[in-house]
Amino acid sequence: MKINFYPEFVFKTSRSSGKGGQNVNKVSSKVELDFDIWDSKLLTADQKFRIAHKLYSRINKEGILQIVVQSERSQLANKEIAVKKFHELIEKALVPDKKRFKTKPSKSSKEKRLTSKKRKSETKNLRKKKFDQN
Repeated sequence: MKINFYPEFVFKTSRSSGKGGQNVNKVSSKVELDFDIWDSKLLTADQKFRIAHKLYSRINKEGILQIVVQSERSQLANKEIAVKKFHELIEKALVPDKKRFKTKPSKSSKEKRLTSKKRKSETKNLRKKKFDQN
């Protein structure tokens, strides 16, 4: 399900670093996409909390998700990449986590653990200095 977030996007442009020669000095091709998660009218409260939890490292203190793209030489291409990246991030964040089922260790794994413990204790006992009792 694709939701149109365009009205809630805030785009900022600036001069990009990197390839482009003299173009870099003239054109603002770097694009920063800002999306305010908490003020979004398109997301439910549950979705907002899920996104905030999953993408907490990309969200600033004001609750704004920031995506910066400067890989292409044109502003339009960078804008399209930013929007695509945003949709990918949101889709990944909204996928529910798989429920973990408790499992017990198998009989063979228990035996392996115990035998390795015995082997280690034997090697440590062999390393101990033994004094002759004469």
